[in-house]
Amino acid sequence: MADDSNATSGFHSAIPLALSATGMTTSSSDVVVLGLGVVLAGLYLFKDQLFATSKPRITPVASKSAVNGSGNPRDFVAKMKDGKKRLVIFYGSQTGTAEEYAIRLAKEAKAKFGLSSLVCDPEEYDFENLDELPADCAAFFVMATYGEGEPTDNAVQLMQNFEDESFEFSGGSRTLNGLKYVVFGLGNKTYEHYNVIGRRVDAALTAMGAVRIGERGEGDDDKSMEEDYLEWKDTMWEAFAAAMGVEEGQGGDTPDFVVSELEAHAPEKVYLGEYSARALTKTKGIHDAKNPYAAPINTARELFAAHSDRNCVHIEFNTEGSGITYQHGDHLGVWPINPDLEVNRLLCTLGLYDNQDAVIGIESLDPALAKVPFPVPTTYGTVLRHYIDINAVAGRQILGSLAKFAPTPEAEAFLKELNTNKEKYYAVVAEGCLKLAEVLQLAAGNDIKQAPTPGNTTKWSIPFDLIVSAIPRLQPRYYSISSSPKLHPGTIHATVVVLKHENIPSEVVTKKWVHGLGSNFLLNLKHAVNGEPTPIYDTKDGERVSVPAYLIEGPRGAYKTETTYKAPIHVRRSTFRLPTNPKSPVIMIGPGTGVAPFRGFIQERIALARRAIEKNGPDALNDWGRISLFYGCRRSDEDFLYSDEWEQYKEELKGKFHLHTAFSREKFKPDGSKIYVQDLIWEDREHIAQAILEGKGYVYICGEAKNMAKQVEEILAKILGEAKGGSAEVEGAAEVKLLKERSRLMLDVWS
Repeated sequence: MADDSNATSGFHSAIPLALSATGMTTSSSDVVVLGLGVVLAGLYLFKDQLFATSKPRITPVASKSAVNGSGNPRDFVAKMKDGKKRLVIFYGSQTGTAEEYAIRLAKEAKAKFGLSSLVCDPEEYDFENLDELPADCAAFFVMATYGEGEPTDNAVQLMQNFEDESFEFSGGSRTLNGLKYVVFGLGNKTYEHYNVIGRRVDAALTAMGAVRIGERGEGDDDKSMEEDYLEWKDTMWEAFAAAMGVEEGQGGDTPDFVVSELEAHAPEKVYLGEYSARALTKTKGIHDAKNPYAAPINTARELFAAHSDRNCVHIEFNTEGSGITYQHGDHLGVWPINPDLEVNRLLCTLGLYDNQDAVIGIESLDPALAKVPFPVPTTYGTVLRHYIDINAVAGRQILGSLAKFAPTPEAEAFLKELNTNKEKYYAVVAEGCLKLAEVLQLAAGNDIKQAPTPGNTTKWSIPFDLIVSAIPRLQPRYYSISSSPKLHPGTIHATVVVLKHENIPSEVVTKKWVHGLGSNFLLNLKHAVNGEPTPIYDTKDGERVSVPAYLIEGPRGAYKTETTYKAPIHVRRSTFRLPTNPKSPVIMIGPGTGVAPFRGFIQERIALARRAIEKNGPDALNDWGRISLFYGCRRSDEDFLYSDEWEQYKEELKGKFHLHTAFSREKFKPDGSKIYVQDLIWEDREHIAQAILEGKGYVYICGEAKNMAKQVEEILAKILGEAKGGSAEVEGAAEVKLLKERSRLMLDVWS
């Protein structure tokens, strides 16, 4: 907008500038003639604005009567009427999961009842006319809870409208009498404010007179969001049918997409893993989640000791010239691809191995319901490698929809049993950590231990459009940034522990190793950057297992030059920040890779300290608050992250930085039990109580949420409760709650 306004004002100022310049070199009669010509030209150019008085002036803000028509893109009720849709489904989504469930609900409503839905990002619509939703319609709200009980970014305005007493609907009141609605919340029980946004939406709608259909659904990502959804939806649809006066069976099994092979298409216009048109055409633009930046990797090194059976990668991405900026505490989004083995497995299972490079176009049959989730035209192989999450554990619902395409009656029966028998599914698929292609192989009697080929893999005649519909888009993996732009303005550091664990075998599934997608992708890059061979490691049982291989060169070799490898990244903003005043005490708790953002925090303080000392002398830090870091790992000689840096940081911060370490497999309590960061915090309770209650200090927790973060909060409540002369349950809990409300206790945790 700034460029447009500047261009306009510049055009108007050109007229007097031209007259002034001309007057210096011409006679007065020439000036008169020239001036008259300019005036006449101006009258002609602006005749519509000067003389067309009968036409109203167009302004950015339309009148209420104007916006209520179908021409207003923010009027969802008008869109529903125009599209003959009886359902509107709003989703509050931060990472895409809530949006996926919103689309699933829309698809099920169509398949079961023949009802069409408008799936809406609430950020793109106005809610003033929610009270105008017709009586034969219903509104769905699929709401994720983000962070510490916050709405997702795209649902902030919706929540403000629902909870602000001054907000009124089009009828001039805050009533939604008779509005029928459904709520499904997405949360994680390891967090304190479990599913609070879904509950708040439900409470607000009920308070305004709306009527909920069925029970409120709540999915727990700590256990199984999928199972919670499946258990909830069947009874919800029964209540929905009764409330809406519809019967199941009125819909049909219609596809979402049409996939067609393109006979001739310009190769340079085919997406082979690029995420945006800018990446395909190599044109400059803003780099974000829709257009990640292929960042060169400056450094990638192993942080764990050579004798460790685990890996932790320190990796530095060069962002110079990209326009990407970041702050300490932000998150780095890394876009991984699927490993070669799983891409080949699914290609063979679908009978597409020999046709993987065929160029395909994909069109949505109902763009309002199902948008093509990735750029097209593309190829079968590209879709499976770059765009959809084939590495995830197969969901129970998809197995039921694929059963009819089974190559044998036995395979069909196997899938149907997994779909209908929750216990069998959990034992075989969930605990066995089976991907979709592995389940299909297993159902057909193939050996999933063998490297898949068209010769040893039974073909399933599954339409490719169903694969696109059923498997979610491959999402970026997020890591806490472990550097400060004050010390590293042109690079972003990440600290990534590599995920690797065994499945739980059953009568059907043998033991196998499971590898995390994003972390092993980065481990591959680390090996490539350093010219190291992909390692093969020996298990406890003598089995030899290799790290998954990835096509790290990227589409068209774009992620590799002669000496450099790249990876697509973007930055996600965070509120996890240091206090601006260095006099405030800071307490950081980050065991394991939870220390990552605190490395960035300390670097941020070092940059400030250097400037302060340069300006005010060696005593400049005397009145600074103490910076305490509580860190834990297994052993000091095995997985002590950045052990070579902390002493230097202490020196630079002139004794203001204190490091407390717990080595759980090296130093023990007198009774032989392990020492964790919680124990260190209790040992330092006098300083912690003083720093928080008297020094108005700030507390930060980063790491695993289910046990560590919860136990740290309990210890803090105990310390503060005793310091206040009370108990952890009453006074301590009140202090912890107050700290959170004032953003003096902040968490960056994961399950």
